[in-house]
Amino acid sequence: MPQLAYVDGRITALRDATVHVEDRGLQFADALYEVAAVMNGELLDWEPHLARLRRNCAAIFIDFPMTDAALTAQAKRLVAANGHKDALLYLQLSRGVAKRDHSFPSAPRASLIMTVRRFDFAQRIGQQKTGVGVITVNDMRWQRVDMKTTGLLANVLAKQDAKAAGAFEAWMVSADGIVREGGSTNAYIVKDGAIITHPLSAHILPGIARATLLRLARDAQMTVIERPFSLDEALAADEALLTSTTAPLLPVVRIDGRPVGSGTPGPVAGRLAALVWDEIARQTGWRR
Repeated sequence: MPQLAYVDGRITALRDATVHVEDRGLQFADALYEVAAVMNGELLDWEPHLARLRRNCAAIFIDFPMTDAALTAQAKRLVAANGHKDALLYLQLSRGVAKRDHSFPSAPRASLIMTVRRFDFAQRIGQQKTGVGVITVNDMRWQRVDMKTTGLLANVLAKQDAKAAGAFEAWMVSADGIVREGGSTNAYIVKDGAIITHPLSAHILPGIARATLLRLARDAQMTVIERPFSLDEALAADEALLTSTTAPLLPVVRIDGRPVGSGTPGPVAGRLAALVWDEIARQTGWRR
């Protein structure tokens, strides 16, 4: 299938897709992004992605006049044109092109790009059975990581550290020992059957997969506690897990090389994973 990209209203071959050298997303990371799962040709949790994008536009004062209906139509058009049943849709919205100056241009015109790439969600089934390892790194990010901007250098360095260590993810730990989240995932521990995760704040991204997981857990009458937890608590937890768009739910069985609980995926993670996959099937028809 052809690899196609969307750039400001036009679908073109990915190899020919370009942005202006003075795009503010390129020069200042003055841009937002979303990554949505495409499973069985259907967009997963699309409405929450749109809602988060709109909130973030308001937070950093980007005027994006395209309606949700129009954006949805263009996203689905690109997904269909690329022809992948299982894929990731990447959307990036910058303040636009202007002479390089830190302050906002007087009449900015937001610039939208989207790409689609094939993604194998089935690989997560095997990882779910074995669990994954994480390392911990100092949280060096700025103070508004709840906004999904493209300024991700600290995340890039953390993910590279994880890769070098043979781990799946790096958990960001604050100066006072609190686990915030992963480089591209939300983090959880389980203690005495309760699912514990950092509350929404400026310190973590309000993950779409996170919101879905907590809703499903509460609907199933499972105990959910939103509070900060320390690295020491994580190391003493019965279970740990992570979620993201690209990893709907994976048990964490090692932290910095030390086993979590029994060192194997636990029953709470297993029950949550079943709920998540059932929700994916309900929305998209994708089945394990």
